[in-house]
Amino acid sequence: MSMRFDTRPAAYGVIVRDGAILLAYWKENGKEGWTLPGGGLDLGEHPVDGCRREIMEETGYEAEIGAMLGTDVGYWPGEARLDGEDRPFQALRMVFEASITGGELTHEVDGSTTHAAWVPLEDVPGLVRVSLVDVALRLYRERPLNGRLG
Repeated sequence: MSMRFDTRPAAYGVIVRDGAILLAYWKENGKEGWTLPGGGLDLGEHPVDGCRREIMEETGYEAEIGAMLGTDVGYWPGEARLDGEDRPFQALRMVFEASITGGELTHEVDGSTTHAAWVPLEDVPGLVRVSLVDVALRLYRERPLNGRLG
């Protein structure tokens, strides 16, 4: 018999321009740090559409979603979940390259992120950040054919 667990599909954009990456500051349930713009997909939503929607919600920018760079899988046992549920949780995070096509930088209202900013790539290692940022930057640089980091 297989173990019961919850899965959340999500899509994120890696947006690099002029030596800086667009990041959003995540703050939820006592945890916080810089992350990629993106997040959970709505039921039946295509990952490209969800990525575009999330980028707009968290940054104010309209974006074109490009190549899928890869997929990251996050796992948290039930006791480590932030939402109070007790089943193990798996995050299936699809990472896309994206570019800005319009809009202007704004802050999300009533969401899980507080603000977004362009951060010079050389400053990223010194930030408090979620692991997805490092995974996404490796995917962006290495571009593994199968979308999985070795």
